[in-house]
Amino acid sequence: MTPLDLVQGPAQVPEPGVRLGRRRDHTRDPEILAATLDVLAETGYDGMTVDMVASRAKAGKATVYRRWSSKSELVIDAVACMKKLDPLSLADTGTLRGDLVAMIRPHSIEDGERKLRVMAGVVSLLSREPELAEAVEEAIVRPRAEAYRVLLHRAIDRGEISGEVDVDTLAMVVPGMVAQRVLLQRKPVDRAFLVSLIDGIILPAVGLRPPGAA
Repeated sequence: MTPLDLVQGPAQVPEPGVRLGRRRDHTRDPEILAATLDVLAETGYDGMTVDMVASRAKAGKATVYRRWSSKSELVIDAVACMKKLDPLSLADTGTLRGDLVAMIRPHSIEDGERKLRVMAGVVSLLSREPELAEAVEEAIVRPRAEAYRVLLHRAIDRGEISGEVDVDTLAMVVPGMVAQRVLLQRKPVDRAFLVSLIDGIILPAVGLRPPGAA
């Protein structure tokens, strides 16, 4: 149960002579959650403090604690609210390679790297916080893999590749390689790297030749 659930119970009728407390203001929530992700990506969970988040969001520390009673609750909500990739927004270029390359946009690359830095920041906490592990899976891991599944199934439906292709395994190849590069090798992800994965791994695996292949 989240703090928001706790304030959404049945309306209480105050007794005569009892003053109502100040209604909680949720209008700052998006700014606070965004600031949480920024600080988390920069410092990791252990180095992050609520004071840092409040300062980044230009909010009072008390404002943050009125909504989230602990740092872990704040982080769980922030990760859960991360913008997710919408598979329905994926371009249909008519070819699998075209569809895969169309996903490579500067904003998409930056967003993907930021999400991985956030994930790196909470790795030490995942085993102790099942809710956080679920939020990370839902917000960071699953959407990217689902996008590749959608594009691979689209290629199967148009008859471009065989229906025998192991879609689930291939859908994890690029996200897994990107995570390896960012989290372990500490290298940036750029267009050339992503295209090399598409042409060197994905297309050969589904029986397609990349451009220029003999």
